[in-house]
Amino acid sequence: MAQFSIEIADADVDRVMNAVASNYNWKENIENPDFNPAEPVSDENPETIPNPENKFVFTNRIVRSFLSENVKAHEVKLAKQAAAEAAQASVGVTITDPQV
Repeated sequence: MAQFSIEIADADVDRVMNAVASNYNWKENIENPDFNPAEPVSDENPETIPNPENKFVFTNRIVRSFLSENVKAHEVKLAKQAAAEAAQASVGVTITDPQV
């Protein structure tokens, strides 16, 4: 399988990660799926927990999704164009005026 990689200058890594995280709503802490509202909030029953998907893994997933969605959009566009061209080429309707 081919690999596609990019390099980000060390000085810009945090900027890139923070920008993608912010633009795609990544949160450092997320709602605790096991939170019990009937119990008091405590160390054993926190309302939020650290996000199990760290910012780097999240950004990688978002970039892969971005590339995948662009491929799909491009291929759908090409398929629509091909279908329209095929329909135009195959439309051969003969309509005559029987009174002429």
